[in-house]
Amino acid sequence: MKIETLSSENLKPISHYFFTRKGGSSSGIYAGLNCGFGSFDSPLLVERNRCSSCNTIGIDRDQLVTVNQTHSSNVVTLSKKNEKKGSLINADAMVTNKPNIGLGILTADCQPVFFADPHSRIIGAAHAGWKGTLSGILEATIGSMIKLGATRENIHAVIGPSISQKAYEVGSEFVELFIEKSIENKKFFKSQKNGKFLFDLNGISLERLVKAGVKAESVNRCTYSEPRSFYSYRRSFHRNEPDYGRLLSVIIL
Repeated sequence: MKIETLSSENLKPISHYFFTRKGGSSSGIYAGLNCGFGSFDSPLLVERNRCSSCNTIGIDRDQLVTVNQTHSSNVVTLSKKNEKKGSLINADAMVTNKPNIGLGILTADCQPVFFADPHSRIIGAAHAGWKGTLSGILEATIGSMIKLGATRENIHAVIGPSISQKAYEVGSEFVELFIEKSIENKKFFKSQKNGKFLFDLNGISLERLVKAGVKAESVNRCTYSEPRSFYSYRRSFHRNEPDYGRLLSVIIL
């Protein structure tokens, strides 16, 4: 099966790719393009999938940079001097103004979020789950881009494939974490008859991006609801599967 990528008009002409799981060398529960070394899949197959991904978008394997994602608000600024293949930095977002550095984000329900100021030629990529979103990873990424020389009103942001509200059921203690931050966050939760709530992660992220002064949109693809296209942590949990694959997303100048 051919490797598949998704993109957004909102980020053009900046090169960016949200990979689906289609294609690749992994099998079983990882079937397809699993690019996560954090999974229990064969590291050789994961590396082969990463190489195949790079070949698909026309970059060398050593141009792809990923970080050790920790659900934080930490952002790292990359240059050719601090970019080293195989090095792992604890961060959930990267920004750069250097060409030929592929900023890679790995997800399986969390949001891969790309940022670009095409005028200043500055890009960013963030891994935004509920913890990162709540702690300000999106705003921190925008701030790091501005420090590099980006202009807030010229920044475009796109949320890639991630879990949708209809599939994201949470408990009341989860809701309280967001309400403690702002009572306005209550609108992102839909109450259920079983006492649980459905959480709109995309919705809260879009609002925070707009409030931060950037142009934002979502590709509106649900990782949980499309098993043939995407890996999903929550779906694998509900199916009692022992592990799950990770999707790769890459943006590059």
